[in-house]
Amino acid sequence: MNDIWTYLSQNRSTVLDALQQHVLLAVLPLLIGVVVALPVGYLGVRFGWLYHPILNVSGLIYSIPSLAVFVALPYVLGTQILSPVNIVVALALYTVALMARTVADGLRSVDPTLTEAATAMGYRRTRRLVEVELPLAAPVILAGVRVAAVSNISLVSVGALLGVGGLGALFTRGFQLFYTAPIIVGIVLSIALAAVADLLIVLFQRAVTPWTRAVKGA
Repeated sequence: MNDIWTYLSQNRSTVLDALQQHVLLAVLPLLIGVVVALPVGYLGVRFGWLYHPILNVSGLIYSIPSLAVFVALPYVLGTQILSPVNIVVALALYTVALMARTVADGLRSVDPTLTEAATAMGYRRTRRLVEVELPLAAPVILAGVRVAAVSNISLVSVGALLGVGGLGALFTRGFQLFYTAPIIVGIVLSIALAAVADLLIVLFQRAVTPWTRAVKGA
């Protein structure tokens, strides 16, 4: 334990820089992936024949090992092997692959009688989607966001093998020096970061879906 506190006191700026980079590399692709997955998932519901192809392609993308994607992307994008862009693009792809199905399933879970009632009240398709369907699908969609957020936080560390990995750099440095303190610090901070991200999404869900608490209370 003394070694850990000594390491933190002597390498505070290094640890904070790694934590900041980890947050950026995890959150940015999450936001990009969710924004892209929303219309993709909607298309899978709007046009039923697209639902299964979207699921199949998403499953195929998500099954590709992350390290292989990190290594291949520089050749596809023309970026440097150490560029953080590779991590962002790869994790955005994984997020889209995970969230496209979640969005589609969330929209499919909405009670058809509610959408029919909204249509009868004069709601056009876009307004009905934004004001009725998406809010009702929010619990399912946000559950997927929680999984994607934790997944991104864990996958960022894999990028350390290529020199860009946030807290994962502490792991590689510890293994190279046969020094456990940075490894333990990296693990603890990764777990704490995942827990905080999950808690924030849960609090956001509670704020935007107050009716779910009323239903549970009833």
